[in-house]
Amino acid sequence: MTEYGFDLRRRLEARDRNGLRRDLEPAERVASRTRFAPDPRGRGGAVDFDEPALVFASNNYLGLARDRRVQRAAERAIHGVGTGAGASRLVTGDTSLHRALERDLAACKRTERALVFSSGYAANVGTIAALEPDRLFSDALNHASIIDGCRLADAETVVYDHCDPDDLAAKCDSAATEAAPDEQWLIVTDSVFSMDGDVAPLEALCEIAETYGAWLMVDEAHATGLFDDGGGVVQREGLSDRVDVQMGTLSKALASQGGYVAGSEPLVEHLLNDARSFVYSTGLAPPAVGAAREALRIAREEDRADRLWETVERLREGLETAGYVVLGESHVLPVLVGDRELAVELAGRVRDHGVVAPPIRPPTVPEGESRIRVAPMATHDRDDVDACLEAFEEAGRAVGVLP
Repeated sequence: MTEYGFDLRRRLEARDRNGLRRDLEPAERVASRTRFAPDPRGRGGAVDFDEPALVFASNNYLGLARDRRVQRAAERAIHGVGTGAGASRLVTGDTSLHRALERDLAACKRTERALVFSSGYAANVGTIAALEPDRLFSDALNHASIIDGCRLADAETVVYDHCDPDDLAAKCDSAATEAAPDEQWLIVTDSVFSMDGDVAPLEALCEIAETYGAWLMVDEAHATGLFDDGGGVVQREGLSDRVDVQMGTLSKALASQGGYVAGSEPLVEHLLNDARSFVYSTGLAPPAVGAAREALRIAREEDRADRLWETVERLREGLETAGYVVLGESHVLPVLVGDRELAVELAGRVRDHGVVAPPIRPPTVPEGESRIRVAPMATHDRDDVDACLEAFEEAGRAVGVLP
């Protein structure tokens, strides 16, 4: 008899053989220092935590996930609105709290309006598909949610070389020779690339988009809250009026959950009617909305981002002085190792010294470019940074990465 089921054990065995099997690792709390436990998988029961470790692996960049003001804002949302939105926002799940957050996001992104989604992933796939472009131009290292959005849009997708405006211009020029006069083009890029730590050349991309009458969409997931007035790289570069679609998340520097799109009034009206990941999803839970709004206020009014950048500078300088190659130019510090197994061993040795920083290996990055992704937070103090640098120096010597 023919069998039509799924042999998932074989797939998992293949992952094991290729060194790609990953496990969940429960954390005691979201903070700059916490305890972790081995993956209990489906066995249930109590979780046995290890000794506390410094976390240099979180996207909680401003360290606001445990800020009491943010927690109180979530509590107020629970008591005032409820624990859940209860329905799609187009049914009964749209609250005054959602609208207040969207007004704040539009203000810091300097746009007419913003729309909050249940996740950043939902914002990207829903927006790209809803725009229905005839042709997409996507950076080679864009996030998976952008890639999946391009797939769902069912348009011709042209991948241009990473952060290379010359290659993008050449591919736009080539496409123009065969394009219909009424085609709609969308150029999509991350602003800060989460695995390389580099920043897209946004002004050059704006110029190319304007030359060809295309729209530019920028994913500010790893930049929102870290630059001017709580904005992202778009705001830092003064490009708010030249980027057609600004996307971002509430789950990183804003220490909550969800995503958003900011832009013109017609853009938001179109998305709330046509983006399937918005129309057919329950509205973002009110506690997440309240927490994100308070975190955004803190990001706009306080100097936490300045503290983060000071920590980033000390870490980068210390790692490079020790002999490491550190990629990028942002708050994400990829420590290049090269060999896949060596990166895993180095991360393990760093962990033995009480510092959590994950190895990033193929297929997430190209073969031969495995790395350790170091992500500091504004709440890391000088002693934390010194401990991280000491861990990398001792671990690097132990595995032969450093002399």
